[in-house]
Amino acid sequence: MRVVIVEDQVLLREGLARLFADGGHEVVETLGDAGELLSAVSAFGPDLVVLDIRMPPTFTDEGARAACSLKRTHPALGVLVLSQHVETTHVAGLITVGGFGYLLKDRVLDVADFLAAADRVARGGSALDPQVVARLLGSHGPLATLSERERTVLEHMAQGLTNTGIAKRLQLSERTVEAHVRHLLMKLDLPSDEDGHRRVLAVLALLNATR
Repeated sequence: MRVVIVEDQVLLREGLARLFADGGHEVVETLGDAGELLSAVSAFGPDLVVLDIRMPPTFTDEGARAACSLKRTHPALGVLVLSQHVETTHVAGLITVGGFGYLLKDRVLDVADFLAAADRVARGGSALDPQVVARLLGSHGPLATLSERERTVLEHMAQGLTNTGIAKRLQLSERTVEAHVRHLLMKLDLPSDEDGHRRVLAVLALLNATR
């Protein structure tokens, strides 16, 4: 996997670069702001861009706007946004797009999970932080009809986990998870689809519409 990293904090930027390199990936460029990001993507053709949601010069939404621009001009590119706190306003429109992830920076400390999420995004999948998913879930509309277990399974689906991954995480059998997924999709009036990526995007589209 070829990676471009955009992070204004030098230590974190270098730490991320080392983390990816140690994981066997190639970091083709590191940047301190988004000013040269589009040029770097065109020049190096990365599989994944990892960027902070807040960067110079205003430290407000530069990263979010850069992510939106990247997904418009390079829809197949994986974009993973990192944030210190949960902020859904600027990235809500990207949550239903394939090849997009949004994680809190604390998740970087779990190296194996972080690299797995980055790889999933680079391959066109989704990776959402559990706290982001919880913020989006709320308690409105058909979501209120889900049982506590179904909501937990839905949260893990939205993070991009497969049924197998959910079963391992929740220490359930795959058959039990499959049943929960089937029931919650029926309650949400969403088609049950064997394509996990499409399934997650469909669920996230509903979550986004009800936030």
